[in-house]
Amino acid sequence: MPLNYEKYMTMKFKTLFALIGLVYLMGACKHNGKKADGKSGETKLVQKVFYDKEKKHFKSVKQLTFGGDNAEAYWSFDDKKLVFQARNPRWNVPCDQIFVMNADQPLDSVHMPKMISTGKGRTTCSYFLPGDSLIIYASTHLGGDACPPEPKKEKGRYVWPIYDTYDIFVADLNGNIVKQLTDTPGYDAEPTVSPDGKKIVFTSTRSGDLELYTMNIDGTGVKQITHELGYDGGAFFSPDSKQIVFRSSRPKTPEEIKKYKDLLAQGLVEPTNMEIYVCDADGSNLHQVTHLGGANWAPFFHPGGKKIIFSSNHKTKTIPFNLYMINVDGTGLEQITFDPIFDAFPMFSYDGKKLVFGSNRNNRGTHDTNLFLAEWKD
Repeated sequence: MPLNYEKYMTMKFKTLFALIGLVYLMGACKHNGKKADGKSGETKLVQKVFYDKEKKHFKSVKQLTFGGDNAEAYWSFDDKKLVFQARNPRWNVPCDQIFVMNADQPLDSVHMPKMISTGKGRTTCSYFLPGDSLIIYASTHLGGDACPPEPKKEKGRYVWPIYDTYDIFVADLNGNIVKQLTDTPGYDAEPTVSPDGKKIVFTSTRSGDLELYTMNIDGTGVKQITHELGYDGGAFFSPDSKQIVFRSSRPKTPEEIKKYKDLLAQGLVEPTNMEIYVCDADGSNLHQVTHLGGANWAPFFHPGGKKIIFSSNHKTKTIPFNLYMINVDGTGLEQITFDPIFDAFPMFSYDGKKLVFGSNRNNRGTHDTNLFLAEWKD
């Protein structure tokens, strides 16, 4: 479920954003007379000081998309393709749909890549299935062709919609739906696939709360694996498929619990206070990894299986969001990216050599969120 800084910025933070934007523009390096090349995809270092800090882990950074709202890009099993969700007025795509692109071939700013979803409703959280010929994703299209309504923005509150028309589907690379995996009432979304190709983890409200479930790759054997009050979502398997990392809110006080339940009854969650958790694939050995405060989310395992990369705004509780890495036991927190606005949705390639992520960097003062590809050093 995408979170970009335009949405995150409530009226409370508009002035702060303007000040940060001014500092960002004043500190920008020159382009040497060049602009980002939509064909080559090479990133021109607009904020060199921040990129310099990222060189510890990034050998290089390449921009893959150039305009619109692009997020949640995830690798094919052979590391040759990316599946992602995007909305873009230039493509006449008003709300998120699912697309596939070659990982080594950046898109230009005009031509729409291949759409895998139906083009109806709203989609989220796509992922390749083993063999790379099928895609799993969540969609509201059975609930209507139009984009479902966005929640009303209120001062001091940012919320995510939990559409009860979301279900999980499997489609081929030509966009044909070959199977519907969920049909229970309520929200079924956020599916991802284990590296061994045997299991799917997803979030559902079928219990009355936002919990994690697993199922076999064919949709059978559904099992609930989290049981505590709060939003459990954005889950991914470890490289050996034995553990699951996810983001979670855990309301504790009577006031927090009431607020969470009231919003959920309206089909909403407020994701401004989340931490990272890990459990075994069957839900056992659950433990909290981060205790940072703020919004800690979009976690993914490092290829070695001992660390987790994630997005966080814990330093400011507003913006920026940057990528951090932490040991599974909660030690060794390290900042990875130094963008002044927004970085999130990291995923390592299966060979561990590359990291794809979404970012508002290098967007020339627009609200665009683009995809970036980094060569990973360790």
